[in-house]
Amino acid sequence: MKLVIFAGPPTCGKTTVIRQVIRRMLKKDYKPSFVKIDVLYADEDENINKEFGIPTKKIYSGELCPDHCNVVVLDEVVEWAEKNGSDYLFVETAGLCLRCSPYIENSLGVVVLEATSGMNLPRKIGPMLTLADIAVITKIDLISQAEREVFRYRVLEAAKDISIVESNALYGIGIDPIVKKIEKSNEIEIPMFLRGNPPVGTCTICVGKKEIGAKNHFGVLRTMDQELFYIGE
Repeated sequence: MKLVIFAGPPTCGKTTVIRQVIRRMLKKDYKPSFVKIDVLYADEDENINKEFGIPTKKIYSGELCPDHCNVVVLDEVVEWAEKNGSDYLFVETAGLCLRCSPYIENSLGVVVLEATSGMNLPRKIGPMLTLADIAVITKIDLISQAEREVFRYRVLEAAKDISIVESNALYGIGIDPIVKKIEKSNEIEIPMFLRGNPPVGTCTICVGKKEIGAKNHFGVLRTMDQELFYIGE
């Protein structure tokens, strides 16, 4: 089985891209499964199951970052998809943590970016872009050619080796190159490992301490004028 992880900021068009990919995969007689990881609410799994009749599932991360949740539950998700006899497993993560990478070694990482989100978006999202294999730029019909060129340049500025696909996913434009790359991707290797290094995130805020100010906390901290430092045991 092959694993494809789709990430990207909210409303960028991830699900629309995935639906178009699934439609083409089914025409090739592949057997895909789909998992949606979100924070509080999702119905994409129900809609995709209703439209295509493939196995789907949703997982709510709740108080966890959805990308962290993805890493924690992905082994069970892979087992679930394998039991369904799937050739491909598509995982869509809400991708709200811009310092994290949800991608796994020997999987295909696809980041979906909305061209209308501003020319500096590629500079703002970190490992979600820089560790991906493919950047799908959506809603290209809503910006000028000059803006498209600048956006593309900014993507390559952040991730020079990434493959870029420009897409109007609503109408299925630019989907075939994504499908070809998915078909050429590697099969899952067990045990699985996270691609890249997780961000530093050990602090008392993470465990619920509400007081404001560095003086009230310990762990990995910073102040207005001082970079990261560590206090405590």
